Amino acid sequence: MSTASTVINVPDIEDEQSQSRIETERWLLALAGAFVLVNQVALIIARDRGWMTLWPVGVWIVCAAFGHSALQRRLPHRDPLLFPLAMFLTGWGLNLISRLVPSYTDRQTLWLVMGLAVMLVLTAAPGDLRWLRRYRYTWLIGGLALLGTTIVLGQNPSGEGPRLWLGFGQIYYQPSELLKILLVVFLASYFAEHEPYMRQDSRRVLRWSAPAPAFLGPVMLMWGVCVVVLVWQRDLGTATLFFVVFMIMLYLASGQGALLLGGVALLAVAALAATQLFDVVALRVRVWLDPWPTANNEAYQIVQSLIAVASGGLFGQGIGQGQPTIIPVVHSDFAFAAIGEEWGMVGMLAVTVALAMIVVRGMRIAVEARQPFERLLAAGLSVMLAVQALLIMGGVLKLIPLTGITLPFVSYGGSSLLTMFAMTGLLLVLSNHEREAP
Repeated sequence: MSTASTVINVPDIEDEQSQSRIETERWLLALAGAFVLVNQVALIIARDRGWMTLWPVGVWIVCAAFGHSALQRRLPHRDPLLFPLAMFLTGWGLNLISRLVPSYTDRQTLWLVMGLAVMLVLTAAPGDLRWLRRYRYTWLIGGLALLGTTIVLGQNPSGEGPRLWLGFGQIYYQPSELLKILLVVFLASYFAEHEPYMRQDSRRVLRWSAPAPAFLGPVMLMWGVCVVVLVWQRDLGTATLFFVVFMIMLYLASGQGALLLGGVALLAVAALAATQLFDVVALRVRVWLDPWPTANNEAYQIVQSLIAVASGGLFGQGIGQGQPTIIPVVHSDFAFAAIGEEWGMVGMLAVTVALAMIVVRGMRIAVEARQPFERLLAAGLSVMLAVQALLIMGGVLKLIPLTGITLPFVSYGGSSLLTMFAMTGLLLVLSNHEREAP
């Protein structure tokens, strides 16, 4: 009598799952492309522009198709949502910039191509990311050196204000954007190496445990240099971002909740000191507390932002139908307000949900990671994106003082877009690594 047996072919199951992920990514990219195309067509009709202004959408479609094909070959087990979400937000940003400052559309489209190239280079690098972990001091010191050169050679594309950019002809790059990734890499590598000792060798302070100073010393020194240089350059929004991300990553590595409370206290002290030392900080706090007495001068920007969001209502006035260009620097600092006016609360929620999904997928990658460095790197990149988005959205809505940083993927700015695509590339590599068969 023969006995029938069922044989499960694991490679076949993995191939089916990989194919399912590829199909999911393909359909999501198609939906994102349709959204970007329809918005651009609506803008052309509403503003009576020539059909040649559709070419940025054509570039977007080529980038999406090429990126999907390249990722399919290199990272077959990647997270299927990360790349479509990044392209969706970037495409929406192209629509927005074409609406607000048409002359900047060419530049942002070029930065999209460069950002995709950076992402694909990172996905083609060795998958274990050992090259990042081993040379953490080299990467961070190199980033600080590049940032330091802006003190001597820094420029401002607008001709006035803080000189935070390095210029190469008509191309400007902000080194502090690169430092965001390098700092997360450094913290992830250092904390991963010392994580067991940080949890075990702790000191009792007022009934709370804290990591021993011997382990915190080097990382505090390197992080402190970053913040000092940023404060020296008066890039206070990025300095705030670095502080918050550092405290959250320190908590994730040490497991000591008291550190978060201490971080909040330090942030409050630093904010109080900044209001006394920097006029721009004092102005932003004063405007945040009560903008209406100076609505025609000092608080003009934030007041117009609030009016734009209010006038958008639930569904917005329609693309090309509002007046978001009244807001100064709307294409950069106040892109979220422009979305609120022309796409309404629905549009603002769509952007928020898309960014939140990237963060959630990143944290899921961190949870599934097998190595401490990979876990902390994925969590750090996700936290960096989340904090940056919350700071600028909160500032635009007057929930917190304005920090002057960009809305990830959406705002105009090549440096920021390159950084966001580099983060996406690293998360894609990490997601593929965690899904590969052992």
